[in-house]
Amino acid sequence: MMEMEDTPDLVRPVVIAAFEGWNDAADVASSVVDHLMLVWNARVVAAIDPEEFYDFQVHRPVIGNDENGHRRLTWPTTQIAVASPPDLDRDVILIRGIEPNMRWRQFCAELLAACDDLGAETIVTLGALLADTPHTRPVPVTGTATEPELVDRLKLEQSTYEGPIGIVGVFQDACARLDIPSVSYWAAVPHYVAQPPCPKGTLALLGQLEDLLEVSIPQLDLAEDARAWERGVDELAEDDEDIADYVRTLEETRDTADLPEATGEAIAREFERYLKRRGDDGPTAPPD
Repeated sequence: MMEMEDTPDLVRPVVIAAFEGWNDAADVASSVVDHLMLVWNARVVAAIDPEEFYDFQVHRPVIGNDENGHRRLTWPTTQIAVASPPDLDRDVILIRGIEPNMRWRQFCAELLAACDDLGAETIVTLGALLADTPHTRPVPVTGTATEPELVDRLKLEQSTYEGPIGIVGVFQDACARLDIPSVSYWAAVPHYVAQPPCPKGTLALLGQLEDLLEVSIPQLDLAEDARAWERGVDELAEDDEDIADYVRTLEETRDTADLPEATGEAIAREFERYLKRRGDDGPTAPPD
């Protein structure tokens, strides 16, 4: 069983979870949780015992030196952290880990039991997949929810997907079986640049969390990293005529599909997000 540090009672906590592996193209989702742990100064309070869930020939332990210069063995695992973000009237539970190799149902049961002990009210899972989407356009994010009330309130969908799933889907199914409200956001990453990182995808998921939680999340260097990532992919495409032609085809397809979204709610939502973030960061200096 998982051992948890003593934690003060949390205020209406919401869980945000991501897992490396099959569910996490270009490490987009797990990078979101890494970012939140940093900007919200999260504290790790528990970790799954990896012995029951991981194949150490697939996910090997790592040896290194700690801050005191002592040799330390680090095992692959899934951690639970808690945070009290400023300007948010509730606490957050962050789950960051690796898709297990075995005993998925027990794995989900242990995580949900820990979330229940911490008083979690809602669970949000994050994922990323490879798709036919151009790197030059906003990263598409789809959202689904298990309960009709959440679907209506957040303007999401109830999933109609049929086929193989990873730990994110199993975790969300476990939530549904226990009547725990859950939401899942998935970013679509360009399949021709599948290697991590993909800061543009991470920013897209952070934007959805901002809308969900109604709070501005500090970006740090993510926006500049996303611009640099896009410039780098532009340079790669320029050096390969076939890729450049393919990207143009994807752009045309995307622009045609998104034409109705060019005005209205999509722009209003992005502008509101910008204003919130500018208010939090203070006035910006005028351009030279």
